[in-house]
Amino acid sequence: MPRLTFDLALVSRGVLGAVGDIDNFVAALAPDDFARPTRLGTWTVAELVAHLAVSNVARYLTGPTASRPSVDALGWVGATATAAAAVDEPAQAMADESRPDELRVTLHEMRVESERVLADVDPAFVVPARFGDVAVADYLATRCVEFVVHALDLAAAVESEVVMDRDATGAAVRLLLAALASRAPGKSVEVRVPPHGAVQCVEGPRHTRGTPPNVIECDAATWLELATGRLTWQSAQAAARIQASGDRADLSSLLPLMS
Repeated sequence: MPRLTFDLALVSRGVLGAVGDIDNFVAALAPDDFARPTRLGTWTVAELVAHLAVSNVARYLTGPTASRPSVDALGWVGATATAAAAVDEPAQAMADESRPDELRVTLHEMRVESERVLADVDPAFVVPARFGDVAVADYLATRCVEFVVHALDLAAAVESEVVMDRDATGAAVRLLLAALASRAPGKSVEVRVPPHGAVQCVEGPRHTRGTPPNVIECDAATWLELATGRLTWQSAQAAARIQASGDRADLSSLLPLMS
């Protein structure tokens, strides 16, 4: 499998677009919405917003650079696959102590700071991050996953639609498709998430003309929710959110890729 790479300009736009969408979404929430539960265990909307506010990409890009990457974007997915879904202490304290308007202000300040820093990011910068030192483009691709999936979490919590930034969604889909192909290499199943990407995976028979005998297709939101454990394979099938053909077109044993 070729090395997965990301265009710095694209993932920078994606991060800023996704953060902007979240900022606009949270700005429109009613005060009572912040007390609603989310699908993230015991997290409330307030705790999720606080988590996003302290997940400030700018703070990771303004310190000293690491010497060289020790993990790439795929490695990050693997490292977070079993990470505990707990609210970090700064986010918990912010959620406990801040009113909805204060959370909105802090989130908006994170957006503004991210815009400032990403306007002039060094392509050679290596981010000293929690799961290993990572090249800045790979790091921003992981942030696309974080922000797009949490935008879906917010929308689910308040039973509303959410805008999904195209660049961020594309980077997130591509990264998680690559993670699937890395987990289950092969050519017997093709997974398609139009218009963002497709991969072949899973050992087994394949057609010599290049099209595998098993094909799975779904939209981006469905794929991201499946890959991150927000949606089970069985639930997605029952809701007709997946189109699958072929005897081996079943990813239930391979998902989620992370949580």
